[in-house]
Amino acid sequence: MIPETAVSNSEKAYALLKADADKILKLIKVQMDNLTMPQCPLYEEVLDTQMFGLSREIDFAVRLNLVNAEDGKKLLENLERQLNVLHEAAQNS
Repeated sequence: MIPETAVSNSEKAYALLKADADKILKLIKVQMDNLTMPQCPLYEEVLDTQMFGLSREIDFAVRLNLVNAEDGKKLLENLERQLNVLHEAAQNS
């Protein structure tokens, strides 16, 4: 049986990672709506930096056994899918 504290910490870690993923999505959406187009080097730089940072956070949480590796991978994949939808919408408008 997993100690209650471990479950609580795991849930908190995942919630924090999910919140960071949501912040990235919101940041990119605001940037696309108001500042730059997806072809802009600044857009690419922000996106790459944010995604790299989140992937490192997830790796750290996985190494601490706070987050399941598969859950972390799914979180990144979901964010990438959402960002692709935003990118396609910007391209078509």
